[in-house]
Amino acid sequence: MIHLRIDLAWQTDNFEGELLMKEFKNIFQEPTDKTPQVDFNYITGELILAGRSIPENATEIYEPLYNWVNEYSKNARQTTNLRLNLEYFNTASSIWLAKIVKSLSRIEDPESILFIHLYFGIEEFDNMDVEDIKDALSHVVDIINNSTISIGIKLYGTDGKGNIIKESMVLI
Repeated sequence: MIHLRIDLAWQTDNFEGELLMKEFKNIFQEPTDKTPQVDFNYITGELILAGRSIPENATEIYEPLYNWVNEYSKNARQTTNLRLNLEYFNTASSIWLAKIVKSLSRIEDPESILFIHLYFGIEEFDNMDVEDIKDALSHVVDIINNSTISIGIKLYGTDGKGNIIKESMVLI
């Protein structure tokens, strides 16, 4: 069974001198052996997926997240951080992740910035040469083709406990 905690955030807009309040829900989901931790926070612009993603039904997990991201993209924070700290994900999950990244790359405010954070084990990170990095990023670059905002990709090398040991950044 999947348990979602949904917190409320308020978005304020000043439209013709009126203060309008729009309810926006944050999403938090504890990880399981087959599903990632999810922490999508509208107020901070932090969107975190961590752990393993090998669900029996990827649509059940990712469709609500995709719908949330589509709404978020209409009035996103100035800086959005998508943190993909997934040790493993299956093909079905990768399809949904691509949809989420594509939606975020089309955030409506052209002044916004999207940072995509990718985490690797330190051994894998240390053994990456320029070609390996290009290969790792080629799928992301294909997805964000024709983006409407500035995008940066941060790569992290982590130890066995998830601590960041090294990092590098690529601007697109």
